[in-house]
Amino acid sequence: MARVRRPEITPDRPRCSIERSLTLLGDRWTLLVIREAMAGRTRFSDFRDALGIATDLLTQRLAALVEAGVLERRGYQEPGRRARFDYHLTPAGRDLTVVLGALQQWGDLYRPPEGGPSALRRSRATGRPLGVAFVDDRGGAVDLGDVEFVLNDDRRAGVGE
Repeated sequence: MARVRRPEITPDRPRCSIERSLTLLGDRWTLLVIREAMAGRTRFSDFRDALGIATDLLTQRLAALVEAGVLERRGYQEPGRRARFDYHLTPAGRDLTVVLGALQQWGDLYRPPEGGPSALRRSRATGRPLGVAFVDDRGGAVDLGDVEFVLNDDRRAGVGE
């Protein structure tokens, strides 16, 4: 049986999934841009105004997220104005909801703000509160004490591959 050829492991492309993800997402501004996109913001000026981020930083973060397939750029033009682009979450970007939800849940528990959380996680369908959890292949939530990261037999480096 032929082995599947994996991409070469390099400093720019580490084997560990966590490390690879952090090369794109491990920056405060990047996650805040994604948070704003999840809140429905799509335009450069809306991101800039909501975050108070410098224009050059926002340009870099948006470009990196587009290149990585987390956001897609779409052209638009308002009457009498020049053509511009706005930014929309791709399926990969929408899948980061669980990452931001987990960060929010952790922050609410271990770094609680005065006056309570700034936002709540709720089901659209039922309005019930939501918690982020590991779920097994049958759909059951698994207690964190029962979660382990098991290294692949052919691993070369790192946890979370």
